[in-house]
Amino acid sequence: MTKLTLGTHPFLLGFDELERLVERTAKASADGYPPYNIEQTSEASFRITLAVAGFAEGDLSLTLENNQLTVRGRQGEAGRERVFLHRGIAARQFQRSFVLADSVEVGEASLENGLLHIDLVRREPDATVQTIRINRSSTS
Repeated sequence: MTKLTLGTHPFLLGFDELERLVERTAKASADGYPPYNIEQTSEASFRITLAVAGFAEGDLSLTLENNQLTVRGRQGEAGRERVFLHRGIAARQFQRSFVLADSVEVGEASLENGLLHIDLVRREPDATVQTIRINRSSTS
């Protein structure tokens, strides 16, 4: 008996990318920095909040590519001449990625009190019905 995987099931045509997506997400870094929350703000909207204390707006970048939202943080080199007796506040660079469904769009992002808020909105799928015309084959 052959075991069918998600991408090879005969009723799920074109979903082979989903299996790769699950594998890519599972391999994502388990690093807990920076900490984040994901909350549902309404029936069709979400908010990702990352704790980015010490990062200025210019130290952060957000990109969306192939339904993957990536947040990067890199602090500038200013203050390198400082000597710390104790350094408990993390100042390392980070990259945090979130995979979004096709129906989810990135709204706006804001930085407030050391928290980066990213609003996401789920748009309604197109509910139109399409009729496919059957062409006659021309066999001679």
